[in-house]
Amino acid sequence: MTMYVVGCYFSYLVISIVLTMWVARTLYRSGRVFLLDAFRGNAELADSVNHLLVVGFYLINVGYIAVALKTTSDLSTLRATIELESAKIGVVLLILGAMHFFNIAVLANMRRRGTHLTEASAS
Repeated sequence: MTMYVVGCYFSYLVISIVLTMWVARTLYRSGRVFLLDAFRGNAELADSVNHLLVVGFYLINVGYIAVALKTTSDLSTLRATIELESAKIGVVLLILGAMHFFNIAVLANMRRRGTHLTEASAS
């Protein structure tokens, strides 16, 4: 039984952290374009905000991963271990997806405000 718990903890941590790193890198690379547009080409500000968003993203996700690590489930079979781990990883994926859509909404709102301000000042 102990071997299943240790194996579940280890694989959960590895899979969740690798997924978080992959999503963070993807958001960082792709987010720069949106931020440059939102900050009207100010690359220094866009890169700074992009970095801060990624740091916050890591803190929230790795924090959740650490909090959700503990289990009191009976992991006496491989099936129970896989089911528990898939549920935990599923929640991590849902959080990653929700944060992705939240970031896109914030960036779209920033872009819309920037475009609105530019149009208003040109009038």
